[in-house]
Amino acid sequence: MTEIFWLAAVAETLLAVPLLARLGRGPTIADRIVAVNTVATQATLAVVFAAAATQRPIYLDVALWLAAFSYLGTIVWARYLERGLL
Repeated sequence: MTEIFWLAAVAETLLAVPLLARLGRGPTIADRIVAVNTVATQATLAVVFAAAATQRPIYLDVALWLAAFSYLGTIVWARYLERGLL
């Protein structure tokens, strides 16, 4: 069962590679913000699967913090763009 969790963690990490290309290319700032948010979500899922594979629930706290702060970061960027400061 742990092999399945490790495969899922690696798959989530590999899914972030095309998103990193979108992050670098753009073309708009909004596309880049969505890419950052999605990469953070993929990283959170990879940590959750790694926690399940290692059977260490303490890693779920890391995933929770990562998800919470990436969400807040997206909100801050959206408010920043909404005000037209960029």
